[in-house]
Amino acid sequence: MLPVESLTALLKTADAWVEFNNKWLLYSTVYDRAMEENKRLRHLCLVGSDPDLLVRCIGRIDYEVLGEFETRLADMTYAAKHVRLTTPAGGDVEFDNCHESWGQAWPDLGRASKPGSFFPAGQISWAIDLESINGTIVFDGSLDPPFARVLSEPVVLTVERGEITKIEGGAEAQEFDAWTRSFNHPQMRKLAHVCYGFNPGAKLSGNILEDERVWGSTEWGIGHVTPDLWPGGINGPSHCDGICLNTSVWLDGVQFMDKGQVLDPRLKELARKLGK
Repeated sequence: MLPVESLTALLKTADAWVEFNNKWLLYSTVYDRAMEENKRLRHLCLVGSDPDLLVRCIGRIDYEVLGEFETRLADMTYAAKHVRLTTPAGGDVEFDNCHESWGQAWPDLGRASKPGSFFPAGQISWAIDLESINGTIVFDGSLDPPFARVLSEPVVLTVERGEITKIEGGAEAQEFDAWTRSFNHPQMRKLAHVCYGFNPGAKLSGNILEDERVWGSTEWGIGHVTPDLWPGGINGPSHCDGICLNTSVWLDGVQFMDKGQVLDPRLKELARKLGK
């Protein structure tokens, strides 16, 4: 459906690309080819951003303070061997971090100062053992695709060894279940990554780029896995992201967050500076 040759030819000659479009080009054929063939390209993903979002999530943010907050939180989380996440909506899931040679943590700092892909500040991902994920994940924020809006009721996933074995809830859960099965591909029933959301200006809006940065949330990706999150990547026909609000976190059995609020003294001090 995309003018692949024209868009790729354009991006192969560009130095910088800010993605403001509403329909994602990230991880499309155009994106894959442009990033592979143009090694100097700096890509900043701001899909669906409007002036209000840009003011709240970028213009009014103290980047120095948020950067210190994100980096400390990422380092403390990734240093743990085992992580447990719970949410008031009924989520309770556990997994192991992956400390192999390729593993690391990736705080999004909002700066595209070197070649590669970058995202707005306020999201943190890290390498985990995807096959160690077990428990219940409850999406009570948004889930895109197939829904480019705030969910009207929770979507409940039962997960065993990183694979979704059951999807429960109301009409949206049934639609999501059917959507994952429509690809007839096993990867669309498997988890791809987990991230924290910590942008002090973000609010739940139905725009997944903003929703996955809502303060104290966690976001789970499902489907295609990129090479930066797993060695060589894991091919899948699509990818979606779901939001779990007000997450509590335990690192190696010690509580680290309570319903979206950090407990570490230094992180609490930085959060206050950010207005949270």
